[in-house]
Amino acid sequence: MADPIDAILVRATGGPEVLEFDKIDAPTPGAGELLVSVGAAGVNYIDTYHRGGLYPRDLPFVPGVEGAGAVLAVGADVTGFAEGDRVAWADAPGSYARQVVVSADAAFPVPGGIEDDMAAGAMLQGLTAHYLVTSTYAVKPGDTVLVHAAAGGMGLLLTQLVKARGGKVIGTVSTPEKEALAREAGADEVIRYTETDFVAGVRGLTDGAGVAVVYDGVGRTTFDGSLASLARRGVLALYGASSGPVPPVDPQRLNAAGSVFLTRPTLAHHIATPEEFRWRCDEVFQAIAGGRVSVRIGGRYPLADASKAHADLESRRTTGKLLLIP
Repeated sequence: MADPIDAILVRATGGPEVLEFDKIDAPTPGAGELLVSVGAAGVNYIDTYHRGGLYPRDLPFVPGVEGAGAVLAVGADVTGFAEGDRVAWADAPGSYARQVVVSADAAFPVPGGIEDDMAAGAMLQGLTAHYLVTSTYAVKPGDTVLVHAAAGGMGLLLTQLVKARGGKVIGTVSTPEKEALAREAGADEVIRYTETDFVAGVRGLTDGAGVAVVYDGVGRTTFDGSLASLARRGVLALYGASSGPVPPVDPQRLNAAGSVFLTRPTLAHHIATPEEFRWRCDEVFQAIAGGRVSVRIGGRYPLADASKAHADLESRRTTGKLLLIP
């Protein structure tokens, strides 16, 4: 029998303090699955939603869904993967551990020259940014786009992908340091929401017209302003809720705002088939390899410090992508 492995366990939902560093039985792959040694695990807001109970999971559980590492064993009926292959994934529950089982359909071969931390950092947020700019609202040359939290991991990727498609980016940030990062990623204009009302800022920068799309992963504290920043028939893509969930919305508000559109997309519905998953992965990793997109790693934490990583993420003290290193 294999020795127990290090992992993070959630035995009760709550704040970062409920993340316990412990031992669990080593997993084994079933048919259609891979056993992977985790080289780096991504820290994402969805992990905090699982931990806090907003998205319920059966207790106890090992959090984390994203990472990259090397294949240790291949289950039955798997083709295209072998022991030693390096893979990355965005949907493997239990990734806050030294080993995790990944569905072969959810694993993507990591191209040569891309390290585990870069690959892990590119998956969930990279694929999310990709579907937002290609499918939720397909950015066109000349479109002006508002990106909230533009210096975060998602914001930096969104900014780069919008610019690659010929769009103009207005980003919101909280500090001069974050403004510098957003501009380095390609943001054309940056509004410090701690000093300026971002709705007034957006209207001023667009001659009163508003933006074609708002990419809003913040939620409760930005929603009203995001709606008020849209051009006629614009799109509010509410892809996250880092400040908390948005209260119920009267559809009449969309009429009053200019016949605008509101959508609450999620990654799972945009990688639901192996073909779409591979297409999005191919485009994200080709952009990284070609130098058109860079992934900023904002912090690397030992697995045992998962609670600190969550606290830092939720405090908005961080920039770029956070990783756990088992």
